[in-house]
Amino acid sequence: MRVRPPTRQFVVKLHSRCDLACDYCYVYEMADARWRSAPAVMSERTADDLVGRLAEHAAAHRIEHLDVVLHGGEPLLAGPARIGALVRAARARVPASIGFTVQTNGMRLDEPFLRLFDELNVRVGVSLDGTKAGHDRHRKRHNGAGTHHIVAAAVRKLAGPDFRHLFAGLLCVVDLAEDPLACYRELLDFDPPVLDFLLPHGSWSAPPPGRHPGDPATPVLATPYADWLIPVFDEWYAASPPTTVVRQFAEMVTLWLGGSSGVEGLGDQTSPPLVVATDGSIELSDIIAAVEPDAVDTGLNVATDPFDAVVLPQEKLAAECQACPVLAGCGGGHPAHRYRAGHGFENPSVYCPDLFRLTSHVRARLAHDLAALK
Repeated sequence: MRVRPPTRQFVVKLHSRCDLACDYCYVYEMADARWRSAPAVMSERTADDLVGRLAEHAAAHRIEHLDVVLHGGEPLLAGPARIGALVRAARARVPASIGFTVQTNGMRLDEPFLRLFDELNVRVGVSLDGTKAGHDRHRKRHNGAGTHHIVAAAVRKLAGPDFRHLFAGLLCVVDLAEDPLACYRELLDFDPPVLDFLLPHGSWSAPPPGRHPGDPATPVLATPYADWLIPVFDEWYAASPPTTVVRQFAEMVTLWLGGSSGVEGLGDQTSPPLVVATDGSIELSDIIAAVEPDAVDTGLNVATDPFDAVVLPQEKLAAECQACPVLAGCGGGHPAHRYRAGHGFENPSVYCPDLFRLTSHVRARLAHDLAALK
């Protein structure tokens, strides 16, 4: 174990339930069932304890800026009063500037909420899976109805002239059934400042769609996700002027140029975010809980413990990763994607062939252009 350096980003689970039933959700559709016993909404007392711990942490380390992501579940289910009270209390009591972002599914993102976020200076990120067909294939109501029309309307309002300054970006989960460039261009129509393309969460024990390790019908070195992402990278990379920031691509470029990662699961993060659940529990990445819930449990709570009490497990990369020529560009992939039941996390990523091909492609494009400059 190692002592955690000061944390500068916190994910706050304001509400532990959701008004959608996305089939790939790592919170509700995988191994982590803790939400069933968690309070639905963070209480005022717990929110007060949280703000006190943020103030304590900022003062102890003389931190000038913190980032807080309001998350869930679906954070807007907490309601405007609860959200407003937390943001105002933190801004009043924490001796550091705080950048607040709310990550929402967009279903409740109406004008009153946008006006509240404008008043509070809270930025807004929205989950939107590309085309209508792709989005509605996965992001459905509990009754099975599609949601694209509602979310798209909310994003257009957010991207419009009144609230554009609040727009933090769009988050899209890769769907191999979608045409990658059609998906990318559909998202660009909303003029997002940032795009995130996420790989569906999976592991060696529960492989993601299209990756079936050990299946003799599937080539071992098949790279369906790299095949999907590389055309998007090439179009993004060639655009002049840039159309948006695709975070994963931008971070890969930064890593190959000798920089450090700001994206979980890509390169080494010296101080990854801490998660505070609705009951005040302080946790490590809740994405890891999708495969092994106990792995994120610190045994700490904002009611009784400072953030400095958190320690990180010493991450161990598989021998194959340590010897890999593209390790600098992928970092071994997300820890959750390395998990194998009975063997823990010391394995290559279930996405290893995809990561190898994608990061190699990025490196080759950079090497070509840098050589041309000489």
